[in-house]
Amino acid sequence: MRIRRYGRLLPVASMLALPFAPSLGTAQAVLRRSQHGSVSQTVNSTQISLTYNRPVARGRTLFGGVVRLRWPWNPGADTATQIAFSRDVAIAGQPLPAGSYTLWAIPDTAEWTVIFSTATDVWHVPYPTGQDALRVTIVPTTGDHMETLAFHFPVVGPSSATLRLHWGATVIDIPIAVEAELEPFGAGLD
Repeated sequence: MRIRRYGRLLPVASMLALPFAPSLGTAQAVLRRSQHGSVSQTVNSTQISLTYNRPVARGRTLFGGVVRLRWPWNPGADTATQIAFSRDVAIAGQPLPAGSYTLWAIPDTAEWTVIFSTATDVWHVPYPTGQDALRVTIVPTTGDHMETLAFHFPVVGPSSATLRLHWGATVIDIPIAVEAELEPFGAGLD
């Protein structure tokens, strides 16, 4: 059986391998293996937002396989993972000024180095040396298998939050603290 596509006859089997094409015009949408994702959280009037592309495990060995140990890696795919803070924060107790950064990591079995880089709007390789704003050390833990790389905020308090990176069975919890804003005396006592 053959199907006509853009004036050409194609066997049905070849249609299954072609990327999805919109019905209007001749432009074709590209099927991406790593889908775009984003997460945001407000912590005491501080906006935290992260955008990234989500690679999939697909049965591969992740850390020590797809991702080299003891080597800078951008946790994502395609463009580098971006994180922004509307106000100054502390990451694992270390100060980080408000602004936009790319997020990098150096994974290892005993601990990871998490890096916030001032190099923004860059590709996920190569690592932009000499542009680190902050490096912190995080001890990885394990969790249930996560097929697609995910970032989320499992814990949010009045002046802190935990940003979690989870891929495969590896979990990296990044503590973020914001300056507490005190409400004026009597506020909210209506």
